[in-house]
Amino acid sequence: METHILFFFAAILAGAINSLAGGGGLITFPLLALVIPPVAADATSGLGLLLAYPTAVWRTRRKLAEIPRRSVWILLVPSVLGGLVGALLLVWTNERNFTFFVPWLILAGTVLFVLEPRLARGRNATSRSRGLTPKIIPIAALVTLAVAVYGGYFGAGIGILMISALSLLGMGGVDRVVPLKNLLTGCLRGVAILVFVVEGAINWGYGVPMVLGGLVGGYVGGMVSGRIDDRILRGMVIVIGFGVAAYYFWNVYGAAVTRIGGE
Repeated sequence: METHILFFFAAILAGAINSLAGGGGLITFPLLALVIPPVAADATSGLGLLLAYPTAVWRTRRKLAEIPRRSVWILLVPSVLGGLVGALLLVWTNERNFTFFVPWLILAGTVLFVLEPRLARGRNATSRSRGLTPKIIPIAALVTLAVAVYGGYFGAGIGILMISALSLLGMGGVDRVVPLKNLLTGCLRGVAILVFVVEGAINWGYGVPMVLGGLVGGYVGGMVSGRIDDRILRGMVIVIGFGVAAYYFWNVYGAAVTRIGGE
């Protein structure tokens, strides 16, 4: 019971972080991976934080409406497809292979999270685009597909990765990129979670309290957006991310037994 309560509050914090900045999966996934296998940990973490995305989209719906619908659909289709492909790759990949990639993925997600403020300054300095130009549409679709496959396969850090991709594609300032990120990430993770449910990868014992916590966290994050010092939250994610990456590097490459987690 104590463990379930811990995961409930962890999901509240992670849901709030996702709503404010992104990167909440770097909290929930490592905690779950301590008690259940990595594939189940990723699937259950994604389920727990899924409802935070609709809350964030609703809160920023006016900014999202400023983006041309054509551009949104061009990015939304590969996002859904990539989320499906990534989720299928995850459930079809044996846990030893997945474990091998865990530290690298966590490290990459954390580094992207650290670099996000510089990316944000770059976005604010650029002119705001009114949408995707015809020449960039094929590149935009391929980049979004690649990011979505990552997001379907491994959700931690996907928000930061999507923000970086949308910024490079010239989708405008952070006030427009973040709402679009929430929409695309919510859709691709929703498709991935559906696959995990069908494949039986969800640990419902931990998943149900985390869903409730994620819903509360998403609501709280939307309510206090702009009022809380997100530097504290960002610092926690960075410290946890690098610490967990170091732990998994030792576990996978330094320990005699490479299996992470376990019932």
